[in-house]
Amino acid sequence: MDLNIAFPATGAQKMVEIDDEKKIRIFYEKRMSQEVKADALGDEFKGYVFKITGGNDKQGFPMKQGVLLPHRVRLLLAKGHSCYRPRRTGERKRKSVRGCIVAADIAALSLVVVKQGENDIPGLTDVQVPKRLGPKRASNIRKMFNLTKEDDVTKYVIRREIPSKKHEGKMNTKAPKIQRLVTPRTVQRKRHLKAVKRANLERSREDATEYAKVLALRVKEKKEKRAELHQKRRLSSTRKSTSA
Repeated sequence: MDLNIAFPATGAQKMVEIDDEKKIRIFYEKRMSQEVKADALGDEFKGYVFKITGGNDKQGFPMKQGVLLPHRVRLLLAKGHSCYRPRRTGERKRKSVRGCIVAADIAALSLVVVKQGENDIPGLTDVQVPKRLGPKRASNIRKMFNLTKEDDVTKYVIRREIPSKKHEGKMNTKAPKIQRLVTPRTVQRKRHLKAVKRANLERSREDATEYAKVLALRVKEKKEKRAELHQKRRLSSTRKSTSA
C-alpha cells in the first residue's frame, strides 16, 4: 500500500510504500477523518498521529466520505457531490465510488500529520516548501506584512519569477492583480454612482408629484363633466314635466 503523507506545517508531501500487511493492518476498519497512531509502521514514525483524508482502490476508484462501506458501490451523483464534476447544467450520473472504510483492496491512502513524533521524517518534516503564490486580497496582504491603511499595498505584492519565452536565460516577474484595493478611481466611481442614484431618486419623486397633479386635474375635469351632464338631465326632465 502507498501512503501519501502530507505535513501542513511545512507544506511538504511524501509517498511511502509499505508492503508488510502487519504494519498496514492498523488502518483497516478505520474510516475517513479518523486519527490513527503510526507507531506500528516503524521506528521513524514513533509518536506520529495520522488523519485519513482519502484514498483509491486498486482499480483507481476514489474513497467517498459518508459511504459507510468497505467496498465499491454505484451512486447517483449530482452537482455539489464529491467524486463527480457535471459537464452540463442539471446533469446527474451514476458513478462507481469506493466506501470510506479502509480495507485490503485500497492501493493508495492519503494521510495528514496531526501530531509530530520524536524524530524527523526525511523529506517531510525537515523540508520547508515555499508557497508558490502569495495573498491576493488587499486586506490579507496588510495582515501578512502588518501594514496600516496608509501604507502602499502594491509595493508588498509577492511576485514570482517565470522564464522568458522570447529571451533564453532571462526571467520575467509576474504578480497577481490586487483585489478590493481602494484607489482614488474607485472612490470617484462610487461617488459618481451615488450621485446618479440620488438624481434618479429625485427625478422619480418629481415625476410622481407631477403625475399626481395631472391625475387630480383629470379627476376634477371628469367630476365637473359628470355634474354638468347631470344638471342637463335634470333641466330636460323638469321641462318635460312642465310641458305635460
